[in-house]
Amino acid sequence: MASAIQKLQILESLNALDASQTEKVLTYIRSLTNVSRDDMRYKLYKREAMKEIRKALRTDRYLRSGK
Repeated sequence: MASAIQKLQILESLNALDASQTEKVLTYIRSLTNVSRDDMRYKLYKREAMKEIRKALRTDRYLRSGK
């Protein structure tokens, strides 16, 4: 329910914008959605690296505890 209210609030605030403000918002949204393949690849590698680091830290804790 809270997310529906938040969506309505966003729509209301977008309706209140003038033309130049609307264009700035659209430009910003486009910049977020136009992620290059290199950026996506980097994010994937970073995500995988973080998973491996977490796994290594858990293993290290497990070994130190002697279980």
